[in-house]
Amino acid sequence: MPSERVDLGDAAPVTSLTRLDESALIDRLRRALGPSPDWLVVDIGDDAAVYEPARNRLEVITTDAVIDAVHVDRRFVPAAAIGHRAVAVNLSDLAAMGATPRLLTLSLALPDDFALDDFDALVAGALAVAGRHGARLVGGNLTRTPGPLVVDVTAIGHVHRRRILRRTGARAGDSIYVSGCPGDARAGLQALTDAGLIARDGWPLVTAQYLRPEPRIALGRALASSGVVTSAIDLSDGLADGLRRLTDAQGLGCLIEAERLPVSDEATRWWKKRGTLAAREMLDGGDDYELLFTVRPKAVRRLAAETKRLSDLPLTRIGSVTRDRGCWLIDAAGARTPIAGGFDHFSR
Repeated sequence: MPSERVDLGDAAPVTSLTRLDESALIDRLRRALGPSPDWLVVDIGDDAAVYEPARNRLEVITTDAVIDAVHVDRRFVPAAAIGHRAVAVNLSDLAAMGATPRLLTLSLALPDDFALDDFDALVAGALAVAGRHGARLVGGNLTRTPGPLVVDVTAIGHVHRRRILRRTGARAGDSIYVSGCPGDARAGLQALTDAGLIARDGWPLVTAQYLRPEPRIALGRALASSGVVTSAIDLSDGLADGLRRLTDAQGLGCLIEAERLPVSDEATRWWKKRGTLAAREMLDGGDDYELLFTVRPKAVRRLAAETKRLSDLPLTRIGSVTRDRGCWLIDAAGARTPIAGGFDHFSR
């Protein structure tokens, strides 16, 4: 993968962060951003940013961090991909709420061994995905740390009052849908862990899904506009985790059809190579940032009409919400297996 570096026109090469002070690094960020949008009254570089709220919209705020050796591994995750992921995971939360991204802040705790080229690449990766989805970087913080790299992002978007998607709201009988192919990121992480970046040559789709997940902003907005979605969540911690969160809060359960699970061909080949079950890996894996949502049973045609322009993104009905608590996976023979798993930072 070619290095993604912001061209900041250095008169002489500078390779170490220790040769630049905080003001110089902030200046690099400011020069990479370009002109301020009209709604941004005070831009990056002041004590705080000032912006005009979107008219007749509610503000939606989320924050998340990416930490080396916890969420990523710098041995096989390039700096540009770290910047991309840090922004994408926050935009994915906005997508799950049906919100349109507007601005973000970026706070970096940089270890002494973090190279200046990596700083530029991280910023470039962050700004690229933010720019594609209309989010403007307006500030943040820079600090040195003796510990691991920490990339902390806060993202703000807006949504119409009557179009907010929530995790609560599913009802018995609702159909359960998922976008894309959950599990690809898990397969990609396994490949990268086994072989490092060389794995991208043999497993390009799944490693790309892990390194550079794409937030489903357009899908989230379409689902919110449709008026037929009863609940939604993004899959940061796995499909099993998402299913439980959409049903437990309502005292409900779900029945998932194993044959309907949309496993990609590349992930299937990877798990066959490892001798593991694709359905189980898909349910347990995280980092996909696809959307899981429930739909009123009589509104499938309307859902299709609202999402038809997203024809390159598969939406798959994988099961239904049930009155009885507990989530179950049912195979072609009718045998049921309880669904458990998903990622938890504090589980032991």
